Amino acid sequence: MINLDMARIFDEIADILEVKGENQFRIRAYRRAARTIETLTQDLKVIAERGGVSELKKIPGVGEGIAKKMVEIAETGDCKKHMDLMREVPPGLLELLAIPRVGPKTIAKVHEELGINSIEELEESAKSHKLEGLPGLGAKVEENILKGIEQYRRYKGRALLSKALPYAESIVNELKKLDAVERITIAGSLRRMRETIGDIDILVASKRPKEVMDAFTSLEGIEDVIGKGETKSSVTIKGINADLRVVDAVSFGAAAHYFTGSKHHNIRIRELGVKNGLKINEYGIFRADDRIGGENEEDVFESVGLAYIPPELREDRGEVEAAKENGIPKLVEASDIKGDLHVHTKWSDGKNSIEEMAETAISSGYEYIAVADHSPAVGIAGGMNDEKIAKRQDEIEKVNKRFEDEGVNFRVLAAAEVDIKSDFSMDFPDAILRKLDVVVAAVHTKFSQDRDTMTKRIVTAMENPNVDIIAHPTGRILGKRDPYEVDMEMLMEAAKDTGTIMELNSFPDRLDLNDIHCKMAKDYGVLVAISTDAHDAMQMSAVIKYGVATARRGWLEAKDVVNTRGLEEVTKVVKG
Repeated sequence: MINLDMARIFDEIADILEVKGENQFRIRAYRRAARTIETLTQDLKVIAERGGVSELKKIPGVGEGIAKKMVEIAETGDCKKHMDLMREVPPGLLELLAIPRVGPKTIAKVHEELGINSIEELEESAKSHKLEGLPGLGAKVEENILKGIEQYRRYKGRALLSKALPYAESIVNELKKLDAVERITIAGSLRRMRETIGDIDILVASKRPKEVMDAFTSLEGIEDVIGKGETKSSVTIKGINADLRVVDAVSFGAAAHYFTGSKHHNIRIRELGVKNGLKINEYGIFRADDRIGGENEEDVFESVGLAYIPPELREDRGEVEAAKENGIPKLVEASDIKGDLHVHTKWSDGKNSIEEMAETAISSGYEYIAVADHSPAVGIAGGMNDEKIAKRQDEIEKVNKRFEDEGVNFRVLAAAEVDIKSDFSMDFPDAILRKLDVVVAAVHTKFSQDRDTMTKRIVTAMENPNVDIIAHPTGRILGKRDPYEVDMEMLMEAAKDTGTIMELNSFPDRLDLNDIHCKMAKDYGVLVAISTDAHDAMQMSAVIKYGVATARRGWLEAKDVVNTRGLEEVTKVVKG
């Protein structure tokens, strides 16, 4: 849990420095460290205790100053820099920074000029047009602020999958150490791997529930014990509510099903039970008063004549009907992924070299990566141009030659993430696009274009024979930016007609395509690329699981995902 604590603390330091208008280089350093730390699988507390500052400095993006603060956080739970900055700003000011569409400069301005310290004060000022008179602000800014507040409230109380899952896994790992724990599982929407979750649900089978409850309510990182009972306890951990239930081993499977499925899925299963003369609940499967099963989840499905339904599909979206016909797909798994078709390097805004990204991919068992550095329009690190692409190609060829000489079955593909401009043109001419192994096209600007215009913009890109993949097709950022208006059915039709691949961007705040759109792609026969959009090597291995989870929720099998294919086949499919 210390990793996420460190990431949060560094983000808050960066937030306050931004409001204070301090050096952008320092702000970016804290942001970069936070993003890197979020993706690490190693326990930084262990690393700090073992090797201190010198060992932590080996982490990309972590310098001397940040490493010292990491050691301080590992030892005390916080650092002096963070505590000092928190005392300098009103508590409500940091919450304002969480509002989509509201930047730190705007927050600083309304705070200094109008003394605004809370969301309620900002909302009242925007509604009464008090912001219009401030330099650089106006009616459009007020409108965006009000939309941002509405969006913030919509997501408030929900956590990204990537935030909740590590906490839940940490709880499970700690409780597994107890002799009193016979079986344990994550349950609820988190086990279904929804993109955001309301709380964490953990289920345990034990004959000694008191020991389990005592351990759970005293775990490191617990902020508040909401309630503690004999079979259920609730706590708050890092702002997320976590519930633990303890059941007898004979009920564990029935309880795991009951506390995992959506409300509507569970209703369907109970109705099937009634038709079969059964009562199915969290305690087991009963015929009259006789328990006839419930120790394992498979018992539940078998009792009503269904094939086993994976947790990700338990949403009442046709899985019951499919299970009746033994038609549940063999869902894609992380082990099926053979490569990543969208990563960034130092040639644009990535943090690692081509060789470093490749070596990380090889360690994950991959056969290829496509280095898709940005085109110029995005304005990131100057973007790529014809000259830089040629120089990068030299580096790619040297790296590929090294692997070939060493007998490593791996290849770096030359790619680019090319902006689809608002006038429907591509940010690179066809002469450059033709030189690339993979062209990843994306919308990065003018998100407010109307539905028909945005749809035509993306379809026009698909119709370019040099475009292979559409990246993050709806442009959403969970909790910060709603999807732009687009006709997804028309996009799928165009993708099918042109052979264009649709990306499922695995970054946890994107997951774009979402699960519904993944199922739509499958139904249309459109291939999906589960990519990471990794901007450093550690992200590549850390975030792919969230993309795979979303693909599974969208019923995707390995055959539906282009990068489950090996190097030779994927290059044929991508270029059609």
